[in-house]
Parts: sequence; C-alpha cells; structure tokens
Amino acid sequence: MTITPTDFRKDLFKLLDMLLDTGKVLEINRNGQIFKVIPPKKVKKLDKLIPHKDAATGESDDFVSMDWSDAWKPSI
Repeated sequence: MTITPTDFRKDLFKLLDMLLDTGKVLEINRNGQIFKVIPPKKVKKLDKLIPHKDAATGESDDFVSMDWSDAWKPSI
C-alpha cells in the first residue's frame, strides 16, 4: 500500500494498527522518494520458551506406561 505523507499524518494511528494486524509494509511516497514502514515480526509466546534438559517430553500415553517407582518418594 502506498500513500502520501498527508494521508499518513491524517490516519497515523489507524494505519499503524492496520500494519500490526496484517503485517504488510506501508510505503509513503514523498516527492518520488519511497519511505517504508515495516511492522515487527510477530513472536509467539511459545517461541520464547527456553528448553530445559531435565524436562520430560513426549505424548501423555507414553508417561502412563512408565515405571515411576524409583522416582516416587512417599511423604511421611
């Protein structure tokens, strides 16, 4: 989408919200020069997780059939 600086100024917040929602690049044409407004890439919350070497991973059915007797300690 290419617009003029006047349109950008007039609809600044609406345009920025649109860019965040769509992820599209906005071009502003001023006297033949093109300026680009590029929204940041969306980062999913799960992408920020740090893997832990001691964490158990797998399907839930896999854990049901495991022998937990050596890891389980009864509370006294």
